Formats: sequence, C-alpha cells, structure tokens
Amino acid sequence: MSLNYEFFYEWTNKNLNLNLAGYKEKQLQRRIASVMKNAGAFTLEDYSKRIEKDETVKQQFLDYITINVTDFFRNQDIFEEFESELKILSQTFPSMKVWSAACSTGAEAYSMAMIFDKHQLRMAEKILATDIDETILKRAKEGMYKIHEMKNVPAKERSAYFDEKEGIFYLKSNIKNKVQFKRHDLIADKFQKNFHIIVCRNVTIYFKNEVKEELYQRFSDSLVKGGIFFTGATEAIYSPEIYGLKKISAFMYEKL
Repeated sequence: MSLNYEFFYEWTNKNLNLNLAGYKEKQLQRRIASVMKNAGAFTLEDYSKRIEKDETVKQQFLDYITINVTDFFRNQDIFEEFESELKILSQTFPSMKVWSAACSTGAEAYSMAMIFDKHQLRMAEKILATDIDETILKRAKEGMYKIHEMKNVPAKERSAYFDEKEGIFYLKSNIKNKVQFKRHDLIADKFQKNFHIIVCRNVTIYFKNEVKEELYQRFSDSLVKGGIFFTGATEAIYSPEIYGLKKISAFMYEKL
C-alpha cells in the first residue's frame, strides 16, 4: 500500500510548523512509515489525526523525525580538540558569541557553558541554543539528566556542575543561566549574525545535499572572520573554501 507523503508533508508544515521538504526523501519516508506503524496507524491520514489528538503520539513522532539524540562532550577526543580551539580563540576574541544549533536536550550547549566556566572564558551574551522541537527545548531548560546521559561527564565536572538526587543529575544554576533556549527551524528561519562559535553536529547528514550546502553557506555567513564552525563526526565538509571556510582540525572550520 502506497502512503500519501505529499499530504503528510503539507499537513506537518501547516499543523506542526515542521518543514520536511529538505530532508533526504527515502530516509525520511522510512522513518515516517516506521513511527506510524508503531503508533498503530495504517495510513498517513489516520496517523495525522492521531498526532493531533494524542500528545504522546505527537511527541514520539517529533522525537523520531527530528533526531533528538545528543550527549555531553559527545565524541570526547574531538570535543577535547574543540576545547583547545576555544582557549586559542579567546586570545583573539576576549568575549565570544556562541550558537548551539539543533541543540536537542541541551547537553552540547551546557558542555560549552562548562568549558567557558572552567577556563574563565567570557561570553558576549548567553549561549544561544536552538531546536525545532519545543517539547525537547522545555526539557533542555530544566537541566535534568539521567545517569546514562552523564557517561561522558568527568567526575570533576559532575561534582562541580551537578547536584545528584536519587539517580537524577540536576544542573546547577550558574551553568543553566549561561544558556538561552529558543525555537528555530534551520531550513525555514533566518540566522543571526556575528557569532564567534557555531556548533551544529550530526544534523546535516539527514538533509538533502542542496539543503546541506545552503546551510553550510548560511552558517559561514553568520560567523565573524576567524570564527569557528564545529560539525559532527560524520559530517566532514568537502571543499570548505566554497563556503568561505578552511579546515583547522577534525570537523572544525575557520571563517576566512
């Protein structure tokens, strides 16, 4: 049985403010069919009604489609390189403007906040952390994490920046207050300018090549000269000079 994806794309855009047109089509459709089946629906028309009526079904769809997966200090070796680059960058820019794009549960934005605190680096303003999923942003603002989400956080950082109670780790307010969360659609919404650091990891791999290329250019345009763009471990940018960038380290690029 063929599914009416054209109807569903229009429906999600209108009712969920979610633009699916830029995602890789075959991969996206497999994910939609899978999550629809798990919800017990047989057509996308029926599934749209279930999403509309049941908040749990809606959230399961958003979590599955918008890929809400992240960790503190994700890919530790790479993140240690990033930490070193931040310290070097602070010598050129004593006060830095930072954006964590597609931030999911906030772990990456809070990881940067811990680095800024640990090395006493200055921020021009709070770290901007954005995501398309408003429910996941609400969770990120709470700053509450389970033990399995803390696997990459060193013992020293756990002690300094979290309070633990009955297996739940609560981020301390001095780190929470360094981050501002906001809804943002990478495909549909405008980008702010004059960032010294932009982090967007393990997200563009889900987009069509033409959308990915446009995003790389827009990220580059949002950086100041000498600023850093940090991508995911599966997102090497080929010919970064096309976007006004140069590779400086593993998955890190400097604005020319």
